[in-house]
Amino acid sequence: MTASSICRRTVGKSAKSRIAAVGTIAVVGSLLLSGCGDQTNDKGSDSVSNAPLADKLPKDIRDAGVIKVGSDIAYPPVEFKDKSGSTVGIDPDLGEALGKQLGVEFEFENGTFDTLLGGLRSKRYQVAMSAMTDTKNRQEGVDEETGKKVGDGVDFIDYFTAGVSIYTKKGDDQGIKTWADLCGKKIVVQRGTVSHDLAKAESKKCKGGKKIAIEQFDNDQQAQTRLRSGGADAGSSDFPVAAYAVKTSGGGKDFELVGEQVEAAPYGIAVSKKNPELRDAIQAALDAIIKNGDYEKIIKKWGVEDGAVEKAEINGGK
Repeated sequence: MTASSICRRTVGKSAKSRIAAVGTIAVVGSLLLSGCGDQTNDKGSDSVSNAPLADKLPKDIRDAGVIKVGSDIAYPPVEFKDKSGSTVGIDPDLGEALGKQLGVEFEFENGTFDTLLGGLRSKRYQVAMSAMTDTKNRQEGVDEETGKKVGDGVDFIDYFTAGVSIYTKKGDDQGIKTWADLCGKKIVVQRGTVSHDLAKAESKKCKGGKKIAIEQFDNDQQAQTRLRSGGADAGSSDFPVAAYAVKTSGGGKDFELVGEQVEAAPYGIAVSKKNPELRDAIQAALDAIIKNGDYEKIIKKWGVEDGAVEKAEINGGK
């Protein structure tokens, strides 16, 4: 999930992916509900000196033993708080696996999605990992909405691929199958995400004055609450998140997915362009866990195999 931009993504060519993939997530429903251990407190057992890739880290991070991660921890199943208040999800699990390779702890700090890259620029965080889509604008530090340069940009280590989905109240899809069907209707989205960007772009295409009414929220769960209460016609978010909401909200009785995924693009771990050593260390660690099977285990645990990558690519977003 930048200031304007999973997804947290930017508008490009549509790429279809069957909604039937939600069945995979359903198979692991119990895992989705229970999540994994607390990643913010569960330190890896490997010391820096014994970690296979520790020597690739910048010395200051190696000495500190911690990588501070900016993340919007309200985006299940990518990252969220479980019933005990522990931080769980795909990203925290991957962070733990990467940390074992590097001999450090990935310490997740909560922040709203549209402030994460600002936190990276101000050095509050060393990386941002939050279902953030790798886009050219983000790489170059260009604001998605204004097209103006707002910073130096970031480098991404791409670790997953996901598209965007639309969902409605269950049994009340109002004939919505595509983004064009939203003209004259109201959609709820998380601020600064690809869903937000898509809604604005599609509204401009609507004819006869029937624009898309867009209500934006700080996080996706607030948007879901609004839709659940009847305050909108549809919602949109990254496919893994939308599918999780469909599976779990109201025991699966609240929402349904409509249409197909669009805007398939990579999620990336964002790192300052001024820190190529950290970028390369994380890339090496991601390649290592792909090779040793840890990555596959995590992706399967959360039922999102369709989004798996085969290698860690730098700045693969378009």
